[in-house]
Amino acid sequence: MKKNSICIVVGTRPEAIKMAPLALALQKDKTFDLKILATGQHTDMLLSPLAFFGLSPDFNLSIMKEGQSLDYITSSILEGAGKVFDSIKPSIVLVHGDTTTTFSSALAAFYRQIPVGHVEAGLRSHNFSLPFPEEMNRVLTDRVSSFWFAPTKGAKSNLLSEGYPESKIWITGNTVIDALLLASEKVSMPDSSDLQSIPAAAPMILITAHRRESWGEGLHRICEAVEEIYCRKKDTWFLIPMHKNPLVREVFKQHLGQKKRIVLCEPLDYPDFVWAMKRSSFILSDSGGIQEEAPALGKPVLVLREVTERPEAVEEGTATLVGTDKDRIVEETMKIFNSTHRVDDVGNKKKNPFGNGDAAFQIVEILKSVLDSGII
Repeated sequence: MKKNSICIVVGTRPEAIKMAPLALALQKDKTFDLKILATGQHTDMLLSPLAFFGLSPDFNLSIMKEGQSLDYITSSILEGAGKVFDSIKPSIVLVHGDTTTTFSSALAAFYRQIPVGHVEAGLRSHNFSLPFPEEMNRVLTDRVSSFWFAPTKGAKSNLLSEGYPESKIWITGNTVIDALLLASEKVSMPDSSDLQSIPAAAPMILITAHRRESWGEGLHRICEAVEEIYCRKKDTWFLIPMHKNPLVREVFKQHLGQKKRIVLCEPLDYPDFVWAMKRSSFILSDSGGIQEEAPALGKPVLVLREVTERPEAVEEGTATLVGTDKDRIVEETMKIFNSTHRVDDVGNKKKNPFGNGDAAFQIVEILKSVLDSGII
């Protein structure tokens, strides 16, 4: 029996994590011949989570260079992915989410009239500047896709309101929950000495921030808020895995580098990051994925953004938008500390709005149905 060739494209750490369960599910199914294309938009940050799940790319464009511009990333991936697609001629290309890798590789497939399946389709902040350039990336990726895997009812509604055909949209949940559940089974103690240095009984806040729209004054305000919380909560530790971008790292070091209970560390391997999320009292973050993962772990999130394309987390009460306003960050943080119910309320949520961990299985079954029916 001739297998259907499917190419999964990943370029960043979040993509690798979120697409790993789907890659594993496709590998197990005899229907498919899977190829993984890594663009190298991130380097070690991309390969490490793939390796954790026992995966390695069949192709790696290795485009990353110091100070890379969006123009460079876009054009390099468009050309490089196109050459790979010309070589392997996949039946379907699967992309994820909203990165520049996602849009550029989807466009390369579209130019070759290869059907594109968009995993995590339909998310919208309805503001092309927030987040930038991700909001435009996901809108454009949806435009060149042939079918859409929406994580939630809200995401499907966004697609329907924009005129996409309902017959080619499926609600699957988000594969990040699949990845989290797989990783949680493997994670017991962290490998990182930075994590091991945090006292076991101490409250701990996990903080991540890297969005382009926060560069500059926004990051300074976030750090000023952390400084104030540090002074108020003298028993609390802070863990900040710093993004590789020097524009982000230098601000954190400037404000927080000399404080005993603040651990500034390199980006964590995925299993250590899962441990850190589980270990934390709650999380401050501008990450999209963390807004999805935290409810599954029973952790509240203060979202360091003005708008979110994941409104379900806010509606369910697992996330609160605080932006980069110093006073609001401090106020909402202290509310959580002063509430005896907030964390328990999140932990007792009976349903994660982003799925229950079977998204990859659903997508594989849909792909088989799509290929058998000939609707693409």
